Amino acid sequence: MANHASITKTISLEKYGIKDAKINYQLSPKELQAATIEKGMGKETLNGTLAINTGKFTGRSPEDRFLVQDDYTKDRIWWGPSNKPISSENFDFLQNEIEAYLSGKELYVRDGYVCADPSYKMNVRTVTEYPWSNMFIYNMFLRPDEEELKDFNEEWLVLCAPGYECSNPEAHGLRQGNFSILNFTKKIALVAGSAYTGEMKKGIFTALNFILPVEKNVLPMHCSANVGDNGETAIFFGLSGTGKTTLSTDPDRKLIGDDEHGWTAENSIFNFEGGCYAKVIDLSEEKEPDIYRAIKPGAILENVIFKDNGDVDYFDSSITQNTRVSYPIYHIDNIKQPSYASNPKNIFFLTADAFGVLPPISKLTPAQAAYHFISGYTAKVAGTEAGVVEPVPSFSACFGAPFMPLHPAEYADMLSKKMKEAGVNVWLINTGWTGGPYGVGTRMKLKYTRAMITAALNGDLGLYNYDDYHIHSVFGVAQPRSCPGVPSEVLSPRSTWNDDEAYYKMAFKLSNAFRENFKKFESYASEEIRRGGPQRYAH
Repeated sequence: MANHASITKTISLEKYGIKDAKINYQLSPKELQAATIEKGMGKETLNGTLAINTGKFTGRSPEDRFLVQDDYTKDRIWWGPSNKPISSENFDFLQNEIEAYLSGKELYVRDGYVCADPSYKMNVRTVTEYPWSNMFIYNMFLRPDEEELKDFNEEWLVLCAPGYECSNPEAHGLRQGNFSILNFTKKIALVAGSAYTGEMKKGIFTALNFILPVEKNVLPMHCSANVGDNGETAIFFGLSGTGKTTLSTDPDRKLIGDDEHGWTAENSIFNFEGGCYAKVIDLSEEKEPDIYRAIKPGAILENVIFKDNGDVDYFDSSITQNTRVSYPIYHIDNIKQPSYASNPKNIFFLTADAFGVLPPISKLTPAQAAYHFISGYTAKVAGTEAGVVEPVPSFSACFGAPFMPLHPAEYADMLSKKMKEAGVNVWLINTGWTGGPYGVGTRMKLKYTRAMITAALNGDLGLYNYDDYHIHSVFGVAQPRSCPGVPSEVLSPRSTWNDDEAYYKMAFKLSNAFRENFKKFESYASEEIRRGGPQRYAH
């Protein structure tokens, strides 16, 4: 962690075309919080944590995210809805516009880096219009010490200008005035028109998802990771709301990171980041003590509502369901320092199945693991989005499609090879519904999910004896017949329904959704991977 009191270096932004700016360089979180309060951009909670409102955008705007299409990227990137192209000429225009907009303003500059493994470290300089945006970067990127700052040279530059909006978007390849753009040739990320901090975080994550596999032979992963006292590492893939952060934050294991990691050719796992960015809707100390206790001075709460007594009401979603907190990883007590480890032994794919038909835990073959990785399934439930009145399957390739510039099959091939080489066990965990779909059944108890994961990590699920498993007749996955700390009937989703006909009707409905989604990947996937999917509805 940087010693802020000793940082005396000053910098200029003239080389970026930003002129006559008042530059605040490498301010401490305390100084940035004070500046935020002084400018009327935030307020403090009862315990002194900064709370801010991100304004119009309370989440990412994926339709306004672009990658520059040039000689370096045009034949490498999987262009489509998640990876929208923009020309170099339009990027240059918008970069010049942002530089002119930032000129003459009071700005906040932070030097940091991503990738905790020194072999893959990438320096990033971030210039922000708002002080709390800079504080977010302090929390989320890795923090260089004074010695590292002396000769700091950035590999990537991030320009964040929430107050700028393009006045003529269609003329410059945009959909509307806000945008987030990556230029892999110039190594510059632009974020404009949105104050949502996650745009900066996910912009650099997207950059790494291209750079690491193409240039470094490293598999980038949208996952959390932890390590046990025995040195065995576990990886948790999952989309928002599936329990990725909660389940990897385990008092008996050291947290490596909660969101973004790389898997190297040397069979080690390293965190990209220096902090955590967790959802706080319905947060309680009882359910998630580590996250709850991490919310203290130095953290930033986003878009929360205050009670009359000045405390935070974590159950109020009147601004957004996507209320969040960012904090440096050292706000969690039980962490791995530095944040990398070796020997991955277990991978967990987390899904919140609102159809209530997937087993709460099942073991996957390598082909099934590749199939489910490419699929990236979870489900939306009624009320989460306008027009959603019953469970809707949601697929996000590699459990992070919006951030993956390459074709999903490329990441799946890398994962399959690494799984086989490392002898990793892969598990599908349903943290969603049991005893029926959403609205009929109930959410899987967290204590049962934790018990299942603990049993898998401890080798208590009969890994080598398939007599201990039942092969699911629709999805083909192996579900254990018993698990310490979990009632046997909970392990069989069909038996929790008490209505076989209704169960199988729903199971085939979901299996057909898997098959329909996978059609766009079939031409890229091997026959083995295609066979890893669920059975076809025969009626």
